[in-house]
Amino acid sequence: MPHSVSGVEMRKRQAAHIEAPPQAPGQPRPNTCCLCWCGCCKCLWNEDRIERSERQTCTKMDSIEATEEQRPSLEELLSWARSFEMMLRSLEGREIFREFLRSEYSEDNLLFWLACEELKKETNPSVVDEKARIIYEDYVSILSPKEVSLDSRVREGINQSLVEPSNMMYEEAQLQIYTLMHRDSFPRFLNSSVYRDLLASRRRTCLDT
Repeated sequence: MPHSVSGVEMRKRQAAHIEAPPQAPGQPRPNTCCLCWCGCCKCLWNEDRIERSERQTCTKMDSIEATEEQRPSLEELLSWARSFEMMLRSLEGREIFREFLRSEYSEDNLLFWLACEELKKETNPSVVDEKARIIYEDYVSILSPKEVSLDSRVREGINQSLVEPSNMMYEEAQLQIYTLMHRDSFPRFLNSSVYRDLLASRRRTCLDT
C-alpha cells in the first residue's frame, strides 16, 4: 500500500517548482507577450520589441543630426548680409527673417511676397483665379487685418486685374513690398539680436571645431 505524503513534504515539492510569485489568473508576467507566459529573455516577441526600440532611438538621433545639418552655416549667414535676394531664396533665411518681422508686426509683408511667388508658378486658370482672390482678400483688401502697404496706383491696377486674374497680376505690388522690406526691414534685421546672436553662435562653433 503506497505511503501517504505528509503535508510538509507536499509543500516542499510544490515550492521546488515555484520560480516566481503567483500571478493573477489570466495575467501574463512582466515583459511577456500573450504568446509567451514564461517571461524568458529569448522570447521572439521580446527580441523584436527590443530591436524596434533600438531602431526608434536611432531614428530620433538621425533626425536630430539632420536638423543640425539644416541650420545655416557661417558662410551662408554672412552671404545674407551681402544679398537680401540670397536670404529670401534660402528656406532658413526666410524663416529667420520672418521671426524678426513678427517681432516688428510686419510679418504679413513677407507672407504676401511668398504668396505672390507661389501664384507665379500656377498655370491652371481655375487655381490662379482662386489663389489671386485669396491673396486679395488676405493682403490687399482694406477690410483685411493683414493688409499690406500699397500705393493707390498699384492698388487700382490690382482691382482692375481681378476681372480676369492672372498669375502675374501682383508683380508690381510684390516688387513694392520687396523694396519696402529691403530698404526698411532688412537693415534692422542685420542689426537685430535675432541675426547677430545666430551669427555669433556659428562663429563660436567654427572656433570650437
